Amino acid sequence: MPLALDTTAQDLLFREARTANTFTDEPVTDEQVQAIYDLVKYGPTAFNQTPLRITLVRSPEARERLVKHMAEGNQPKTATAPLVAILSADNEFHEELPTLLPHFPQAKDMFFSERPARESAALLNAALQAAYFIVGVRAAGLAAGPMTGLDFAGLQKEFLDDDHTPLMVVNIGKPGEDAWFPRSPRLSYDEVVTTI
Repeated sequence: MPLALDTTAQDLLFREARTANTFTDEPVTDEQVQAIYDLVKYGPTAFNQTPLRITLVRSPEARERLVKHMAEGNQPKTATAPLVAILSADNEFHEELPTLLPHFPQAKDMFFSERPARESAALLNAALQAAYFIVGVRAAGLAAGPMTGLDFAGLQKEFLDDDHTPLMVVNIGKPGEDAWFPRSPRLSYDEVVTTI
């Protein structure tokens, strides 16, 4: 059965999409980032949670502070990408639930009054939103370089507070020269899907 999305869009979003390792110096505008967010904010999450928080690193001073927390192999990429986003999970996301879930406002206190429950839910749902964000970057015709090779504790101390858990850093821009490593293998359908 064919997919509803045409082949060109499938290729843009998935088949040809890879982690970019180099970027051109073409800027990524606030308008592009807003368009990405305005698309991906509709991705489904449990209880319509929106725990993902995006910190855009634009100033040279902030970039320098960020690069020192990246693993050695990721430092040059982060230093030269046109835009870098720190993606984190807001562990106090439940405060927004009465607005985001107006038909079930009691969910805030019924399910998320305890911090461990919030942290678990925030991590899972912010990770879903981070994946939507990466696909949205690709939908904008840009390349994304998501990375978890970094000092998470240092990053949190430098840029976030105790209510925000860092998930990853994403370099964003137009792919540069030799941006891609060779495509790595993927598991087949039969290796992943089980019917019971």
